[in-house]
Amino acid sequence: MGVDPCISSILQMKKQAQRGAASVIVGHPLDTVKTRLQAGVNYGDTISCIRTVYRRESVFGFFKGMSFPLASIAVYNSAVFGVFSNTQRFLSQHHCREPGASPSGTLSDLLLASMVAGVVSVGLGTPVDLIKIRLQMQTQPFQEANLGLRPRAMTLGKPPVYQGPVDCIATIVRTEGLAGMYRGFGAMLLRDVPGYCLYFIPYVFLNDWITPEACAGPSLCAVWLAGGVAGAISWGTATPMDVVKSRLQADGVYLNKYKGVLDCISQSYQKEGLKVFFRGITVNAVRGFPMSAAMFLGYEFSLQAIRGDHAVTSP
Repeated sequence: MGVDPCISSILQMKKQAQRGAASVIVGHPLDTVKTRLQAGVNYGDTISCIRTVYRRESVFGFFKGMSFPLASIAVYNSAVFGVFSNTQRFLSQHHCREPGASPSGTLSDLLLASMVAGVVSVGLGTPVDLIKIRLQMQTQPFQEANLGLRPRAMTLGKPPVYQGPVDCIATIVRTEGLAGMYRGFGAMLLRDVPGYCLYFIPYVFLNDWITPEACAGPSLCAVWLAGGVAGAISWGTATPMDVVKSRLQADGVYLNKYKGVLDCISQSYQKEGLKVFFRGITVNAVRGFPMSAAMFLGYEFSLQAIRGDHAVTSP
């Protein structure tokens, strides 16, 4: 007796949400290290940053700010991947392709679908990233000599700036208005639109290249490898604008230094040179592989559930 297609779709969506949650849990410690390297002070290289965070905040320091991304990852992934696949399908229908044509579509279709997905990701992801980074950075050891002030979170007997994601949201809305929730929007747009082009396009072409023509669909190994490589490429190339975004969103925990994207780029370059825009590139690439592999596995399983076939073998 066959499984009802609706039930199958629900089960596959559940698997996608589980994989998304797992990718957040696995990737968040490295994300914290990346954020501290990009927007922090005196963290040195990656190993030094890991040691500093562990020494000052124990292992729990690596998981600061994780709750909000964890709670929203299912909605975020469903929206971004759904927009990408539906935009691709719409473009294919618009071009009046035959049913037997390649599902990958043309490069222009992939490019446009990726850009649309990138715009959607910015709209949904900017507040999530803002809250995450504010919570990750509120224990940043700013020095009085550098800033001319004593940060509240480091003052003896004083509570941290934010008590959690809800308090962080309330504080930002109260002090900066609703627009404050979209601080760093421009930088994130400049990061994610080209970033998703270098995410989906390499994935599709690598997947097609790895999968033999005789196969009805990509194998589990092909999806995992193509997704992981695409993630490493995307996150590695997005690092310069990711640095700017991290700095803009971290700005405001203790003081405001930057007036916008160009001012952040200018100040960062003048103080630290060109190398500042490549902070955390190794962490981004390493972290991007397993996270993206999990994301694309969930994506492919969901597509197979919706189509009603099982070309990808479930683990």
